[in-house]
Amino acid sequence: MAKILIIEDDEAINNLIFMNLNLVNYECKQAYDGNEAISILEQWHPDLILLDVMIPYIDGFTLMERKIFQDIPVIFVTAKDQIADKVKGLKLGADDYIVKPFEALELLARVEAVLRRTKPVKRKFTIENTVINLDEHLVTVDNKPVNLTNREFELLEVLINNCNLALSREKLLNLVWGHDYFGDTRTVDVHITKLRKKLRLENHIKTVYKLGYRLEMQK
Repeated sequence: MAKILIIEDDEAINNLIFMNLNLVNYECKQAYDGNEAISILEQWHPDLILLDVMIPYIDGFTLMERKIFQDIPVIFVTAKDQIADKVKGLKLGADDYIVKPFEALELLARVEAVLRRTKPVKRKFTIENTVINLDEHLVTVDNKPVNLTNREFELLEVLINNCNLALSREKLLNLVWGHDYFGDTRTVDVHITKLRKKLRLENHIKTVYKLGYRLEMQK
């Protein structure tokens, strides 16, 4: 799994980001100022850096201007929400720019998108006797192909991309069916039931009481 360096001086935010990335099995290290970040990078080469702008000693923009990160992709995660700041960050070479406050799912989606561009890997996952190849749109159980509808496959992909996180029915409905879908959340329950049965994932797709569902797996 990809390695991510979190550079954020607010301990609570740093820990929150770390927790969410760790839940989906990213390997993470934490830095709280520019000097500490440089020290970590002398011994450890991450695949991605999440960088706050307003950090002690050497701020995020200055770190980018000094080309401290060389070929490592960077996502700014900052409270600086002015267009001029966003433009500056992107012109300095950042791959993305996220403004605080943000939702954990948005952060994870942005991280995955950047890593997909900069560190391409085959997205193939095994859960007991079920093998899921997201790139080839292929699923097998006991080495036998299983036919999924497009919607079932999209739901499965969302669960995998957010594995070990509890997702509400409303969130799943928005992510898979879209904001303009007029059905209700029972649609999610029906499709979850089908996925569990077709892929023998009854012990892995957990129901989260009064909320929704969580796929438990090692990514």
